[in-house]
Amino acid sequence: MKKQKKLAGLQKRKAISGYLFILPFIIGFLVFMVQPLFQSLQMSLSDVKISPEGFKSVFWGIENYKRAFVIDPDFVRLLVEEIEKLGVNTLAVMVFSFFVALILNQKFKGRAFVRAVFFLPVILSSGVILGVEYDNALLSGLQETIQENANDTSITLVIQHILETASSGNSTVTRLFETVFDVVNGIYDIAITSGIQILIYLSGLQTISDSMYEAAAIEGCTSWESLWKITFPMISPMLLVNLVYTIVDFCMRSDSEVMDMINQQMTLFMDYGFASAMAWIYFAVVIVIIGISSLLLSKVVYYYE
Repeated sequence: MKKQKKLAGLQKRKAISGYLFILPFIIGFLVFMVQPLFQSLQMSLSDVKISPEGFKSVFWGIENYKRAFVIDPDFVRLLVEEIEKLGVNTLAVMVFSFFVALILNQKFKGRAFVRAVFFLPVILSSGVILGVEYDNALLSGLQETIQENANDTSITLVIQHILETASSGNSTVTRLFETVFDVVNGIYDIAITSGIQILIYLSGLQTISDSMYEAAAIEGCTSWESLWKITFPMISPMLLVNLVYTIVDFCMRSDSEVMDMINQQMTLFMDYGFASAMAWIYFAVVIVIIGISSLLLSKVVYYYE
């Protein structure tokens, strides 16, 4: 009985600590985000006009949503393409970061330096440095010069062409090859967006006791069996965290065609109602994807005390 009370008290203290940890975010969300959120929802259900007195909105129901799904020729197509890219990118980042974390968790000389190298893209892809990378005229000129002088035929394109020819025109196989080689050609983008995921996996790997692997080795388990019987179950809670983070990070990219279309409708055409409707549709689709993915992945997550 005393042991149960102690466990209950410990769980309560952990819960309180967790709520205190996220309290600044909750306060910031309530103060700065709730009002704009409901305002954008109201705009999505209205015909918004700009006048010298400010915004004037006339409620007209779901007309903006009908326009997005039925009338506009590009939004649904771009949304479907973005979802396809999301699926491929998420799987690639999850697998890449997991195996890189496994390598970086090994003991070897210069491990701290190698870890810093893999996390460096996270720093380089944020803030001022990101602006330098994309807006620097010198870098842009160098990139154009390299592209002009480079050979148009790459090894990956040749291999892709050979495999597609060998597939005898099978559309499914051809599409699979295209997806695989898109991932290969985009390995830089995958690596540059995997820094946080690698750190999360590393934090989980370092909590696994060496005695578990020693006991498994004594029982005759191979390294491959230890990976799937010990490492993967013990790190599975981190899979769920990384999945949600990767999906959200991908959907917030600045080069998203859906986000670019929303921004154009808002800034160039001043159509705030239509832009808000598309933004809410995109938001709803992302929430549904996160919910379904989390539900499916939660079935293989192993929680241990």
